[in-house]
Amino acid sequence: MSDSSAQPISFSLFRRVLSMAKPYRRTLYFTAVLTVVLAPLAIARPKLIQVMVDDYMFRGDVQGMTMLAGILFGVLLLEVVLRYLFLYNADWLGQITIRDLRVRVFNHVTRLNLSYFDKTPIGTSTTRTISDIEAINTIFSEGSITILADLLSIVAVMTIMFITSWKLTLVVLSVFPLLIWGSYQFKESVRKSYEKVRNHIATMNAFLQERITGMRMVQIFNAEAREAEKFRQINRDYTSANLRSILAYAIFFPIVEIISALSLGLMVWYGARGVLSGEITAGIIVAFLLYISMLYRPIRMLADKFNNLQMGLIAAERVFKLLETTETLRNDGTLVPAESQGEVRFEDVWFSYSGNADEAVLKNVSFHIKPGETLAIVGSTGSGKTTIISLLNRFYEIQSGSIKIDGHDLHDYDVYALRRRIAVVLQDVFLFSGTVLENITLRDSGITEEEVINAAKMIGAHEFIVKLPGGYQYQVRERGATLSMGQRQLISFVRALVFNPEILILDEATSSIDPESERIIQFAIERLIARRTSIIIAHRLSTIRHASNILVLEKGEVKEFGPQDELMTI
Repeated sequence: MSDSSAQPISFSLFRRVLSMAKPYRRTLYFTAVLTVVLAPLAIARPKLIQVMVDDYMFRGDVQGMTMLAGILFGVLLLEVVLRYLFLYNADWLGQITIRDLRVRVFNHVTRLNLSYFDKTPIGTSTTRTISDIEAINTIFSEGSITILADLLSIVAVMTIMFITSWKLTLVVLSVFPLLIWGSYQFKESVRKSYEKVRNHIATMNAFLQERITGMRMVQIFNAEAREAEKFRQINRDYTSANLRSILAYAIFFPIVEIISALSLGLMVWYGARGVLSGEITAGIIVAFLLYISMLYRPIRMLADKFNNLQMGLIAAERVFKLLETTETLRNDGTLVPAESQGEVRFEDVWFSYSGNADEAVLKNVSFHIKPGETLAIVGSTGSGKTTIISLLNRFYEIQSGSIKIDGHDLHDYDVYALRRRIAVVLQDVFLFSGTVLENITLRDSGITEEEVINAAKMIGAHEFIVKLPGGYQYQVRERGATLSMGQRQLISFVRALVFNPEILILDEATSSIDPESERIIQFAIERLIARRTSIIIAHRLSTIRHASNILVLEKGEVKEFGPQDELMTI
């Protein structure tokens, strides 16, 4: 994965990031004002000390020194308060902005077509939603505003230095070219290391997510050692990238200290001569000691902050690219029926996941399901059975033909209203971490616990649920790991029933369970499909014995269609 980070900072991208803070413009303006105020306030302290030394200390004016010390303390206290407000508001602005962005990205991801997830590793999407968005925070907390504050501070310090003694300032700045060259080399070195770090983080997240999810397969095939070696290599690459950045820091900061010490030595050497000749006062020497510290400290941090800014912009570019993904669901339908009859019709449907007609998964598929009928779809693996139900839910868009429900094209429906009328029970049931009740209702506040219990009793799942510790409040672990396949299927059946769909789809719902569980689930299926339009994808004849018609698919084409009795006589 390549990055655009080698290019100069994109100011259009930078403006786009700052525009995210528009709802909080008052905080942004307030922080900017604090930046402007703090710069001259910081240089007031050395100036006051210079006055104290030249005008009061050598004259023995204790009263004047006391007064000036009080003013100095007041300035210092004011600076501390304003610095606190500045840092707090800058960090608050970053956190509140990325909070909104994180919600925006998650909402966008949930609206993407399944085709996006088919070709994008989950770990990559996770990195965009968590790590990259967190990196954007540095644009506010360590980037734009703090960089502006440091630049203003440098300008203010250099201005007062030139006003105080331009000759001494030139002596101090004679080593500046070395510092600028070193800062540039440091910035470039760390930038390249950060690029690799961000890439390796995305790779590591994708690898870990995939292996942890598929840990059962890893252990079944004794692949732990091989996968561990792959992870060690990814981890070595990630560590090496971090170590390169650490090396840059270890070299740069001591060099800055050496240059700062050299600048200080030149200042003392020239300043001492100036004091002896009467050209420079002792107060100026004392003030310049503080000015040098105030000058080199932000310069030392600026290179690092520019890197943080650039890395934040790289992360922002990735996140914005995700937000600009056009693979979102086109939802311009307006039809929101109060109820549906459940009539389904496919007419000459062609579909390819790649969009290439030569790789069509469904070819000229046509069939009709009347309201209340049950259609069984059979066929070998890869024949297109699951694709049909994905298209019916508008998870993908067909290339040609039409799909209609109750005589209306799918595109006429509001997609969310359409999916509320359809329930799908998959072979691989996915359960979320949470209670059994939450997994059935999916936290839909419109479904009561009483309705869930009634549905569970109707399906035949209530008996096993109440035997669980806590009953309907039993905490299901991730993906339902503590429940059997049959139990997970029954929960998914209750889930389908409480949403009261007009169209029910069962995708090989009994293919992975034992015969005893199948008898219970067969009863559940009979209760589910009663008075509903149903589509059943199955290999077992027991599952499809109640089907009104059977659709036989072969390599994406309809080979046979009709009642089971007629097909058996052919």
